[in-house]
Formats: sequence, structure tokens, C-alpha cells
Amino acid sequence: MRSWMFAIPLVAVLALGTEGVSADATVRCKLTFNMAGWSVFYKTSSGSGLVKCSNGQSARVKLEARGGGLTVGKSEIENGRGDFSPVAGIGEVFGVYVSAEAHAGAVKSVKAQAMTKGAVSLALAGNGRGFDLGIAFGSLSVEKL
Repeated sequence: MRSWMFAIPLVAVLALGTEGVSADATVRCKLTFNMAGWSVFYKTSSGSGLVKCSNGQSARVKLEARGGGLTVGKSEIENGRGDFSPVAGIGEVFGVYVSAEAHAGAVKSVKAQAMTKGAVSLALAGNGRGFDLGIAFGSLSVEKL
């Protein structure tokens, strides 16, 4: 019944990212990744992945997630995937994305999250192992290796 309360911050974050979308943003990029991390009020995860775009560009990337909130747990995501909103080129996907999330899981869980970096949005999904519970606000850095 209170689950709509968790959606409000996420919708607000995503609304900020819809302004200023480039008219030549026609390239579709996808991310595949693995991450692992922990949280006890402060949340941290790191990992690596590969970005592949429809125009043939690709890059190996380092992922670092940081944040805080009412959260506790340890988790690992293997074979995660992400979809970026249309961009003009791969250079637009690098940087820091902000997010808000609510999560709960034990042993095996499914996680989905939406993030934004100005005009570029990133939707992440993946299957995980571990346990986690809470609400977290934070950022994800996507950096070219």
C-alpha cells in the first residue's frame, strides 16, 4: 500500500533528465555488467562492464555506485544489463548518474533501477545473489577503462 511512496523520488529524478534531449540523439547503447557490494547505511558497489552502441562504438567501463539511506545488505549482480536513452555517440554515456531506489531481496533477487544524467537516462536490470533491504539514494559512475 505504501509502495507508491518509493516511486515519487524516482519519478522526480527521471523527470529532471528529460530536458535538453539532443535532436541528433539516434544512437542506442546497451550495457552488460557485473557488480558486487554491501551496505550498512552507506551503500557501495563496484564492477565492470561493456557498452555497445548501434553505430558500432563500444567501450569497456568501470562502474562505481555510492549512496546512503536506510539500507543494509550484501549483494552481487551477474550478467546485468542496461539500456541508455538515445544519444549522439558513446561519449554521452560516460559520467555520473543519480538514482533513488527501494529494494528487498534474499538469496536470489531481481533488481531494476532507473537513473539519469542530465538528458541521458539509464535503465538497469539484473539477477542477483545475497540479501538487501532498504531505501537508498545515490549515484553510479560509468567511466571508460
